[in-house]
Amino acid sequence: MLGGAGLVAANVYASASEGWGDGSGAGTTGQLRSTAMATIDCPDVGSRLTAVPDAARADVDRELAELDRQTAAAYQQLQQAGKAGGPDSGSLDTAITQPLKERRSASLGRIADAIDRAGRRPQGLESLAACTLRPGDTGEATGTPAGDGQGGTGPAPSGTGRSGDGPGGAGQAGNGPVVSDYADITAVQPDAQAPPPQAGASRGTFTSDCGVNANGLFNSDNVIVAPGVSNGAHHFHDYVGNQANDAFASDEDLARAGTSCADQGDRSSYYWPVLRLQNGTRERDAGAPGGGTEGNAGRIVTPKQVTLTFVGNPRGEVTAMPRLLRIITGDAKAFVNGPGNANASWSCTGYEDRQLKDKYPLCPRGSDVVRTFRFQSCWDGRNIDSANHRTHVAFTAVDGSCPAGFRPIPQLVQRIVYDVDAPSLADGGRTVPLFAVDSFPEQLHKPVTDHGDFINVFDEDLMREMVDCINSGRTCGRPGGDDSGTTAAPTSAPTAGATSAPPVSPATSPTSAAPGDASTGQPGDGGAGQPGDGGAAASAPPAASRSAAEAPHHDVTTSPARTTKHDTHDTHDKAAPAGPATRRATPARSAPDRPTPPPSVPVPSASVSSAPVSSAPGQGTAATLAPPSSARPEPQAGQGALASTGAHLWPGALGTLLALSGLFMLVRARRLRY
Repeated sequence: MLGGAGLVAANVYASASEGWGDGSGAGTTGQLRSTAMATIDCPDVGSRLTAVPDAARADVDRELAELDRQTAAAYQQLQQAGKAGGPDSGSLDTAITQPLKERRSASLGRIADAIDRAGRRPQGLESLAACTLRPGDTGEATGTPAGDGQGGTGPAPSGTGRSGDGPGGAGQAGNGPVVSDYADITAVQPDAQAPPPQAGASRGTFTSDCGVNANGLFNSDNVIVAPGVSNGAHHFHDYVGNQANDAFASDEDLARAGTSCADQGDRSSYYWPVLRLQNGTRERDAGAPGGGTEGNAGRIVTPKQVTLTFVGNPRGEVTAMPRLLRIITGDAKAFVNGPGNANASWSCTGYEDRQLKDKYPLCPRGSDVVRTFRFQSCWDGRNIDSANHRTHVAFTAVDGSCPAGFRPIPQLVQRIVYDVDAPSLADGGRTVPLFAVDSFPEQLHKPVTDHGDFINVFDEDLMREMVDCINSGRTCGRPGGDDSGTTAAPTSAPTAGATSAPPVSPATSPTSAAPGDASTGQPGDGGAGQPGDGGAAASAPPAASRSAAEAPHHDVTTSPARTTKHDTHDTHDKAAPAGPATRRATPARSAPDRPTPPPSVPVPSASVSSAPVSSAPGQGTAATLAPPSSARPEPQAGQGALASTGAHLWPGALGTLLALSGLFMLVRARRLRY
């Protein structure tokens, strides 16, 4: 294994269009020698720890985050070693894998000690210390129609750098994606339909409109997996809903935070890895951990539409989610862990009966990229989290039944739409750039690693309203700009086979434009042909074509946006990353008998369709990415309605009328005197 990996590394990491921490692909001249990319394959310790005493949880979480940091550093070392000339397998083993094993052994020992102090010492952790060098895979994109018109060798669009020289591409930072990560959606077979719901099914839906993160709330933390650890995710997340989510957010912080949701009773946190265009753009995180220094480079794309829908169970009624319930769906490490917990679903508008699990979709012209997350919808009835963040929730079986001891809860279905063009694979994304999600560096931006996170911070009354709505078969809530009237059907576990198609909505929808959309030319405008144009016939046409005047919704690099970092939080008295985090209000992580609503937070009334906008743009550089927490702007209100405006104008109008009447009477009195 190591011998083969050494040969691969010698060829792969010679040069890419961008190095670590550079952040810009402009002006690069390196030549990509291979589409294959080796990586570091380490056993995932967190998924093996299904039971950790509460007293040891903080120490264990911190050490798990340290294991991720060690792997990321080893991957960076591997990439740099390849660029330096490709050492042999023995040198790689001595320089990378053996030191990594020693560091992991020390962390695993500290995990075992922490658990031993609070309970029974775990056995077998030491067997998880060794990592291997995994050779890369070569290959071309699958399902690409012949003659798709994207094989030109023209220059990159104005204002952009190179995605990757050569037909394979390598992404802007040299660690993916590659052309074999994409597939033409029109060549994908439609999914099998799920069994029809039974007579007692809960058929209602509840929708929460929380915007598209147009205000730019990003960070590379993950308060669920790595609480109290800055950059615990090693990739950046989009956040909608709760505006206080970072690694150091306590339950109390989340409960009293502002929210981007139209219904202020929903302070839940919804987050997922950002999508980036590999177009050479230097984002503000180009030199920061979680960003360019870890292989996540290129322009962050603001979603065109985000729909958050809670649906019922095909067999019976659902019960309320416990307050502060945490759910992770998908696996951020699925590329090396395997697909056991993967739950990625990629498609295109107009083709959403076809879902890709391990490929990014190439959408026909006029069709948008769609990411769909269907969360677990069975709860164990006791815990709001678990040691591996999975065993307290589960997916339903194909027929909608929950495992023994679990009860059905509303299923969150997140649908995220992006206005991005199909990349030009024939020239490695030079003409139309590649796109990919952020990932752990060693996961190579593979689409199978896509995942979503959710923390329930619904008010008790609103959660009760949701459950009643779903169980009574009604359609409730505030939709996020999708007037199609379609709803998402509940689905079973991702490995169960049959799934139902997600909702199909028009390709165009009203969205708040991100600041500075017109600052740089957009790739692919009127450029190369799109897959499906004259290719394989599709069974379903795109829902709608984009208007020629419609601007793509991209988050521009020069537009200031908030990136929450712990070192600027001067009002929350946060713990330092190296120390244990001050965390949950529920130490046992079990659901309270009766959830209590958070304190009321006064917020200005906002238009339902208005997206939150940062009122105090950050002025920091990559080193100081965010304002202090005390300066965090709350979502601004939209413009008032006509009645509201009139309420402010009529007192002034009445005063003017009285003044004119007084002047008239004065003139008349003077005339009568003479």
